[in-house]
Amino acid sequence: MPNTASAKKRLRQDEVKKARNRAIKSVIRKRVRTVREAVEAGDIAKADAEFILAAKQLDRAGARNVIHRNAAARKKSRLQKLIKGAKAAS
Repeated sequence: MPNTASAKKRLRQDEVKKARNRAIKSVIRKRVRTVREAVEAGDIAKADAEFILAAKQLDRAGARNVIHRNAAARKKSRLQKLIKGAKAAS
């Protein structure tokens, strides 16, 4: 447990940040999952629409250092590749 006042404050701040980061990561996982499910179902129009929302969330999380910028770019790239592959197959 923290002893100093500054350490106690830092602990409180870290708890708030942890809760916020977990919520953001949860939203990202949900958005990525909906894109993948739309592609698997063959609904390319829905996959495109969901990809836009997922990309926005990933960019925002990368900018705020919730996840690394390169990790966000990698996830976006893989989703886009999945959508393009589904378009080519259909």
